Amino acid sequence: MEVSIAVLLVSFLVLLALNVPISISIGVATLLTMLVTIDPLPALITMAQRMASGIDSFALLAIPFFILSGLLMGGGGIARRIIAFARVLVGMLPGGLAFVNIISCTLFGSISGSAVAATSAVGGFMIPSMNREGYDKSFNTAVTVASSTTGLLIPPSNILIVFSLASGGVSIAALFIAGYLPGLLMALGLMMVCGVWAKAKGYPVGEITPWREALKISLDAIPSLFLIVLVIGGIISGFFTATEASAIAVLYSLLLSVLIYREIKVDQLPAILVKAVETTAIVMFLIAASSAMSWILSYENIPQTISQALITISDNPLLILLTINLILLAVGAFMDMTPAVLIFTPIFLPVVTELGMSPLHFGIVMILNLCIGLCTPPVGSVLFVGASIGKTSITKLIKPLLPMYAVMFLVLILVTYVPAISEFLPRALGLIE
Repeated sequence: MEVSIAVLLVSFLVLLALNVPISISIGVATLLTMLVTIDPLPALITMAQRMASGIDSFALLAIPFFILSGLLMGGGGIARRIIAFARVLVGMLPGGLAFVNIISCTLFGSISGSAVAATSAVGGFMIPSMNREGYDKSFNTAVTVASSTTGLLIPPSNILIVFSLASGGVSIAALFIAGYLPGLLMALGLMMVCGVWAKAKGYPVGEITPWREALKISLDAIPSLFLIVLVIGGIISGFFTATEASAIAVLYSLLLSVLIYREIKVDQLPAILVKAVETTAIVMFLIAASSAMSWILSYENIPQTISQALITISDNPLLILLTINLILLAVGAFMDMTPAVLIFTPIFLPVVTELGMSPLHFGIVMILNLCIGLCTPPVGSVLFVGASIGKTSITKLIKPLLPMYAVMFLVLILVTYVPAISEFLPRALGLIE
């Protein structure tokens, strides 16, 4: 056991240090470990079987559809309309453009299901706008980076589907609804930080939008926002499953972007489809490789060993949960969300269920941890995308991000120790007992 785990860890870390893509690093490290643990021919067969079975799930069909709908919405002028709508709501407040940025990232992130897409689409418009109004460039970028992760908690979210698979079948509909309050709480916390920061720096106050213009902007944004109502309303009412909802989202996005807003031309669709296929292939390979690594960890009884070690650390559930949070925060800073969920869910889920935490509650806590990791150095993908769009450096982003990290961690602690934040809405809607 010691030799195989040493091979897994050393090979994985060396490959990461050599800047090998995370999916390839996971796959190669897993294969090397299997070759040490099992005979070569059975190891190769087992590797192929585990990768194939890892993506052999009906629920995963939702991921390529949501990816495609996100690309259609991203290219269909949705971001611009959401930003205009957010400006109508909060643009007149002190530091209003920062609030507009947060609301826009939250809404677009939830519609597209991608924090990187939210950073690119909203940041590409909002960061230059805030720069022109006298806001500090590093602050503007930090706001975009931190707030774009909140959309991953608000459905439709691909990572919640992945957690449902890794946990052994937690209801996707319940997970979708459970993410609303934590996601909104995170957005409100970031708005409080931005409000204090804006007042301290004396950032300008926007003008109130005339009511006729406000009405026109709001009506223009309603079709975009209706996607959330369509998807979640259909799932809750039992009209369709999460997988069927993803197909509905593609159809609606296509009609909206091509026929109603007319910002995507028919001849642009092949390129969008190719991009969706490329992104889906990357995600599915990540899931396949991570599933194989999860299997070899289980084969070596690593989850059980870690579970027993955590329980023996202390008999205080609060301390154990805090330890798990700190581990997940560290994992999120170095690993992509999808493999992190697939690898660490089997390790920590038995521990938290023994402590009385529901799998639904743990799923939201885990995703919230990994969302923070997306905007945390050294590997946070959203952090690097934001720095590139904002034309600033990572080091300059850290100072304005520090109070945002603090609020995000505070929200994480609240969500961890107050189960009702995650479970109230699913229970009220009859999705859980």
